Amino acid sequence: MSLKIIGIGAGEEEGKVVDSIAGKSVSSRIVVYTTPRKGAECSSQGLAVRESHDPGIALVQDLAEGRIDAAIRGTLPANTTLLALKRAFGVDHLERAALLETTDHHRFLLAPVGVDEGWSIAEKVTLALKAKELAKKFRLPTKIGILSGGRMGDLGRHHNVDRSLADAELVARLSGGVHFEILIEDAIQECGVIIAPDGISGNFIFRTLTFLGSGHGHGAPVMNIDKIFVDTSRATPHYAHAIRLAECLLK
Repeated sequence: MSLKIIGIGAGEEEGKVVDSIAGKSVSSRIVVYTTPRKGAECSSQGLAVRESHDPGIALVQDLAEGRIDAAIRGTLPANTTLLALKRAFGVDHLERAALLETTDHHRFLLAPVGVDEGWSIAEKVTLALKAKELAKKFRLPTKIGILSGGRMGDLGRHHNVDRSLADAELVARLSGGVHFEILIEDAIQECGVIIAPDGISGNFIFRTLTFLGSGHGHGAPVMNIDKIFVDTSRATPHYAHAIRLAECLLK
C-alpha cells in the first residue's frame, strides 16, 4: 500500500504545529503548509513543507486536485480556509461532527459544532444521520442522542425552552434518535452521536470539555465533501490526534 500524504496548515503558528506532531508515531507522510518566511522549523524536524503566500488556499487546492490524500486545518484561520474549501468542492455550507473524548476515555461524535450550523430541523436531522455513518467508521455506538434546552417538566417556563423541546422531539422522530432532553451526561453513556440544540451550544460543549474539562478534541471531519478534511480549533494544544483521525478515515 502506497504511503498516504496528509497536509496540515500552520500559517503564522508554525512552531506550535511542528512541536505537536514532530516525532509522533504516524504512518503517513506529513506536509506542513506555511508562509514563505516560515518553513525552516519544519525542515529541521524532518517534516515536508509547502510554502505559500496563502497556505489555506494551497492546502485546499492540493486536497481537491489529489496532491494530498487528506487535509487538516491546523492553525489556519477558519473563515478564509473554510470558504476556500466550500468553493473548491462546490458546497454552500459545511457539515462537521467533532470526535470528542472525556477524561475517562469515553468517545463520541458531537454536532453541530459551528456557530452557523444546525439551526433548522432539517439540518440537525442531516447531521445526525451523517454522523451515525461516521460513528460506524470509528466503531462507536450508532445510537443518536438529541439534546434540548431543558427537561420536559420545564414546559411553559420560557418560550425558547418550549421550542427547543419540541424541535428535539421532532428531530429524534425523524432521525431515529432518542430525545435525552438536557441530560448530556446520560446521553453519552449510550450514544455515539450527540446532537446539540444548535451550533452555539454545540460549540460551548466542545470548548468546555476540551479547554476546561481536561477532555480531548480529535478534530471534526467534514461530512459533505468527497475528500477527507479534518477541521480543528486554533486553540488546540496539539494536532497528533487529528492526524491519527485522518489516518483512520483513510483506511
